[in-house]
This record gives sequence, structure tokens and C-alpha cells, in this order.
Amino acid sequence: MRALVFLLVLGNLLFLAFAGGYFGGPDNPDAGRVGQQLAAESVRIVGYGQTPPTTAEVEKQAAEAPPPEPEELCLLWEHLPADAADRLASTLAEKFAGIRVERSAVPVEGAGWWVMVPPLANKAEADKKVGELKELGVSDLFVVHDAGPNQFAISLGVFSSEKGGQEHLSRLKAKGVKSAKLFRRPGKEMQFTVEARGPLAKRAEVEELAAEVVEKPPARACQ
Repeated sequence: MRALVFLLVLGNLLFLAFAGGYFGGPDNPDAGRVGQQLAAESVRIVGYGQTPPTTAEVEKQAAEAPPPEPEELCLLWEHLPADAADRLASTLAEKFAGIRVERSAVPVEGAGWWVMVPPLANKAEADKKVGELKELGVSDLFVVHDAGPNQFAISLGVFSSEKGGQEHLSRLKAKGVKSAKLFRRPGKEMQFTVEARGPLAKRAEVEELAAEVVEKPPARACQ
């Protein structure tokens, strides 16, 4: 019994000595915790005393960030008549060696070609011609009564392309309609775009020169 008590007392004394550092060990009691850390290199201090931003705050900051500046100049002039587009494209290509210029035709929406009998002297003459056309089997027609250069002309069809108008005119000629002709409708001329690409630093010079060449609104940035 005495031996058991002695062993218990001795064990407690040894534990107290170990806990007190009498058997050696690091001077800093927290030094051993370094070796117990997992992925310590991934830990980053974002700020002392600061609360990390929420996901919503991070997304808001990203949305408010200004878009990156384009790396290349890209300007587009639209709805130009043929002569203005030619003049602008040739001027830009001549004055700026590093600028790539492209001119493109853009068909205008709507019917641009008109098959008709040219304007007659008066309503009586127009009505007489309508009767002759109907005798030849032409029923899809109408007389233009509105005041203007085409008053008392007889419309025989409008078409979006010259080819379509020519084909219809040929069919009318085959029926014996010799007075019909093909005209381009006023205000339906082909339009053009001019695109310029090149060094971004040249943008101000390009826009300034273009404003002198064509009387059009400033070019917009193209894609």
C-alpha cells in the first residue's frame, strides 16, 4: 500500500516538472503551434480590425469598375451617299498610312425600283392608257394622282432590286406594253458605310479630318 501511494506521488511530481519545463523545451510555449498549422502559406491578412467585404460588395465594386480602354481605333461612318463614301475612304487612306479603311455598300430597305408608264398630259390621257393596258392583260396598276413630277404616271410595280424590275419590265414588253420603263425611285439610292481601324492615338486626327470631308454626324465606335 505504501508503495502505491509513493508511485502516485512520484507520478504527480514528474507531471508538474514536465509541465513547468524542467525537462527542457522551447522558451515560447506557442512555438510548437507553428508545426501544427495546415496550409499556413494560404493565409493572408486583409487588414487589422477590418471586416472582410461581402460577396455583394465585391460584385458591386467589379460592376462599377470602368471598362478597359480599347487597344485599337475603330470608327464607323454610316448612311453615306456614294460620292461622300468614296471621298472619305480615299482621304483617310491617303493621309494616314497606318489606318485601314473599308468601304461597304448597304442596300436601303424598301422598294427602290419602279416600273411605270411615264407621266401623261392629263387625267383623261392617263385613263385612256389604263384602258389600253387592261386590254393587253395588265390589271395590276394604278394612276398617280398626287401633285408632283409623277402626276398622271401609271405605276406597274415597285421592286427592291433592279433585277426584279427588269424581269417584270420584260414580261410587260412581251404582252405588248411598249411605253413602260424602269426608274429608280427617288430617295431610294444605295447608301454606304466607311470603317477605319488603326492606332488608337490617331483617333482625334481621324475624326477631325473626317468632319472636314463629309457633312455627317461624328462617327461611332464600331465593334
